[in-house]
Amino acid sequence: MVTELFPLVLEGAETSRRGKRLVGPADLTLDGRGLCVVMGPNGAGKTTLLRLMHGTARLTGGTVRWACDTGVARHHQAFVFQRPIVLRRTVEDNLIYPLRLRGVARGVAREAARKWAKRVGLELHLPRRAMVLSGGEQQKLALARALITDPALVFLDEPTASLDGRATREIEAILLQAKGEGTRLILSTHDMGQARRIADQVVFILGGKVHETGPADAFFDGPQTPEARAFLKGDIVE
Repeated sequence: MVTELFPLVLEGAETSRRGKRLVGPADLTLDGRGLCVVMGPNGAGKTTLLRLMHGTARLTGGTVRWACDTGVARHHQAFVFQRPIVLRRTVEDNLIYPLRLRGVARGVAREAARKWAKRVGLELHLPRRAMVLSGGEQQKLALARALITDPALVFLDEPTASLDGRATREIEAILLQAKGEGTRLILSTHDMGQARRIADQVVFILGGKVHETGPADAFFDGPQTPEARAFLKGDIVE
C-alpha cells in the first residue's frame, strides 16, 4: 500500500492564515520508504507542514500531489498529535472506535483491540477510562488507535515532546516496529537525539521554508546549508 501513495510531491505548496504565510512555498518530494523526520526549532513550521501534507491545513498556493487519488491517499493515513487525543470512553472503546467507523464487525474489532493493547503494553488497562491513563499511556493508546486500521502512512507531531525517557523509548520502539512492518512514518521533532536514533530521511525546516532534505546520515554528517549547520551545533536559528 505504501508504494501506491508515494511519491508525495509538493510544488510551491504554501498555506496562509489572515494574510500571513505560515509555510511555503515548499518544493519537496518524499518516497515511500522508512521514517522521515521533519526537524527545526520551535516555531519553524513543522506542525503546519505536516498538516499541509495531511490535508488538514488549507492549501493556499501550489500543489500537494500523491501518486494516487487524494481521497484514496487520505483514507490510508492517520495523524497522531503531540497532546494525545482520547475519547472519554474505555481504552477498549477507544481502540474499537476507528474500526467501527470503517464498518468492521464488533467482535472482530474487539479482537483487534485486545491485540493492539497487548502490543503497546495496555492490555491490563482495556476496561479503564482512557482519561485516567498517564501521559505516556495515553500517547501509546493514540498511536495504537492510529495503527489499528493498518494505515499506509502515519503523521506524528512531536509525539514524545512531553514524555520522560522511558515513555519515549517505548513510543520509539512501537514506531520502529511499525516501520519494519511497512508503515511509512513522517514525524516532526526538535529533538536531535531522537532524530539521530530513528530517522532514515530528514527534512529541515526554518521560517516556514524547507531548507534541506536528504538521507539522515548525510544530513547529520555534512549538512549543506549554514542554517542546518548552526542548528546541529546547538546555535539559536531564526
